[in-house]
Amino acid sequence: MGKVLSDAQVAQYHRDGFLFPIDAFSPEEARGFRDRLEAFERQDGRRFGKGHNFKPHLLFPWVDALVRHPAVLDPVEDIIGPDIRLFHFTIWPKSPGDTAFVSWHQDATYFGLEPAVHITAWVALTEVPVEAGAVEVVPGSHRRGQLHHAQFGDDSNLLSRGQTLTAEFDRGNTVFMTLKPGQMSLHHTHLIHRSGPNLSSDRRIGFGISYIPTSATCRASMRQSAALVRGVDRYGHFDDEPRPLVDYGESERAVHAEAVARFRAQNAEQFAQYEAAQ
Repeated sequence: MGKVLSDAQVAQYHRDGFLFPIDAFSPEEARGFRDRLEAFERQDGRRFGKGHNFKPHLLFPWVDALVRHPAVLDPVEDIIGPDIRLFHFTIWPKSPGDTAFVSWHQDATYFGLEPAVHITAWVALTEVPVEAGAVEVVPGSHRRGQLHHAQFGDDSNLLSRGQTLTAEFDRGNTVFMTLKPGQMSLHHTHLIHRSGPNLSSDRRIGFGISYIPTSATCRASMRQSAALVRGVDRYGHFDDEPRPLVDYGESERAVHAEAVARFRAQNAEQFAQYEAAQ
């Protein structure tokens, strides 16, 4: 028995490659997080999207607090252990009627992490029914390991490189991970998944938080940074990321810019190596 997950739930995660729903925050707490995000949008004069959506825990103390919250980290610890770094983090907002989608893919494709033990905690700040673009997964597909992807240009695809799975897979038994505000899901880095456009009447806002055990390494030639969010790091494979002190401060923006630049360089390098190996 783990901190919050039962032995049966842990076994289910390892069998299926995903687990949901997990109650993390109350609907009122989720609404508070949404209000903070939308208050910044009004101040900044644009919707949260490309530019802020990578590693926002480095820009906003309230986001930093969320990714370190025991309600999020306890189930993650039950899967990958007590010493945890946050490797990457993406916010996926979809407006009502927006054509934005996420193509079929595996998270591990361009991360360059060894071993492939990265886990994504997807925390919903809004209602996420099927029609809002809930994440759709292929149960057990993580057991196939890394599959072939190709890059496709599509402005509506939220994935930065439009990476899309080209290998054949069975779509006959997919599952939609529908969530209520404050609930979260967990999924394995090799799980095949996607999400469609938001056809509901409200925004669809979720935090995709990528956690790794501190023992994991990254193949990138440029050393990467990652936030130590729980436990201790006995390995030193990543540079530490400092915690933000104020919302969107000058120092916070500088730290964020450097961390994102490193990640983008790593991502490009892994993409080039991946393509060369095909």
